[in-house]
Amino acid sequence: MASKKKAQSDKRDDSNKSEFIQNIKNKPFLYIGTFLILIVIFIAFVFGGINFDFLGSSDLEFGRYNRTPIQFAMNNFFHQSVVSYAQHFQVSPDDPSYMEMEYWIWRLAFEDTVVRAGILDEMSRAGFTAPEDVVDREVASLPMFQENGQFSRTRYRSMDDSSRLALWKQIQESIAMNYYMGDLASLRISSEEASFIASMSSRRRSFDLVSFSASTFPDSEVIAYAMENSSLFSEVHLSMITINSSERDAQQVLNSVRSGAISFEEAAFNNSQDMFADRGGDMGIWLSHELRWEILNEQDRINVSLLAPGSVSDLVMTPYGGWAFFRANQAARPMDPEDEFQLISVRSYIMDSHRGYVEDWLEEQAENFRTQAVLYGFEEAALSMGLTVQSFGPVPINFGDIALFSSVAGFGIPELSGAGSNTFFWDLAFSTPINTVSVPRVIGGNVMILYPTEEILLDEYDTWYLESYYPEWINSSFDSIYRNYFLNNTRLENNFDEVYSRVFWGMN
Repeated sequence: MASKKKAQSDKRDDSNKSEFIQNIKNKPFLYIGTFLILIVIFIAFVFGGINFDFLGSSDLEFGRYNRTPIQFAMNNFFHQSVVSYAQHFQVSPDDPSYMEMEYWIWRLAFEDTVVRAGILDEMSRAGFTAPEDVVDREVASLPMFQENGQFSRTRYRSMDDSSRLALWKQIQESIAMNYYMGDLASLRISSEEASFIASMSSRRRSFDLVSFSASTFPDSEVIAYAMENSSLFSEVHLSMITINSSERDAQQVLNSVRSGAISFEEAAFNNSQDMFADRGGDMGIWLSHELRWEILNEQDRINVSLLAPGSVSDLVMTPYGGWAFFRANQAARPMDPEDEFQLISVRSYIMDSHRGYVEDWLEEQAENFRTQAVLYGFEEAALSMGLTVQSFGPVPINFGDIALFSSVAGFGIPELSGAGSNTFFWDLAFSTPINTVSVPRVIGGNVMILYPTEEILLDEYDTWYLESYYPEWINSSFDSIYRNYFLNNTRLENNFDEVYSRVFWGMN
């Protein structure tokens, strides 16, 4: 029985360690900073349980913050942070995931040290220095210097001068840190603001949803568009010469080709300054609309696409500031609606350059559905038209999908991706009466129709809880904000991965 319990315990330990690593990767701010504010000062010179001898006597520099080295040295803040994380998570070399856990422990300690250096840099540039008498009082109050409840000069003098100086400086920096963190923590949240946020979340709705995706736009509509805009999709086989130096130089090359003094291919080899020069200017087969990548003016593109076989165009300006001219190698071929590759190209063009054409078609389909849904019911209309009804909610108005409330992103419906930050979505969701089919609305890449099925109001306790919790949530958000500020600051020179891999994994 004992071995069975031990096996279960080991299994739980492995599961917890795996979860620890995954949480750090997914949500680093749950762990980063655990020991930042003040690693207990009086343990600054007393450590045990971890051996750093393999690092040698030299300090390790993992980067710089505003030219201040981010160093690991025995008994400094970086060292304290590594020890604290290791003791907290009880890392053992026998664990299969030891190397990965060790990496993250050092990484978190490095980031704590960066943030600390950044805060001290901010305080220094603001002109703050902890008064000496304040530092002296804090040092004198440390437990390591107490005897019978009073400061002991004997204990204080028993510490060597360099250790005393290092401790004094650490206390001085910690006072600056406390002032900075205290200012952040003292930011007041208006009771009116908290009350407004709580009341905003008290109204929650559930919905049925039908969406019409651009992926359903049929080939028949693609072909119809291509036929209506045939000049965009004819196949052209052209050769091209580009001169970037000046219009005058380009005209001279064009005149030489037209006079027969040099062939088009020779002029391309000798003078052209584009990717087709080595092929004698041959561009291969293009669709007419693709010429926009090489010809700036629309009328010039039309003229080039209509060139007779063997004829050479006038000079045209390129989008890159140069000049070019073209030769038609064969007559343009109109689009073949049976050509699968041409259909793919036309569809891509519509989606990129004329998406409104697709949205108009989708809105027409959605309006047809809405008419049926009003007459026969939402689910019945969806069933008759082969559409899927998806349900979500209850959700409050949560613009931006903030973590304080439930969000539309949390229901796993792909069509709602990004909807939380779309004002049109929230207007549609909360202005449509309950048990009423909404109007169609373009939301992201889809046309949506919503059917609000229920509206509830939170009771007083839930509203009171949100109002009470809001200030705490705001303050916790500040943690991520200020840490991101320092960890992504241009003043930071981050060499952690390079140094860590060299020292721990022997990689150059």
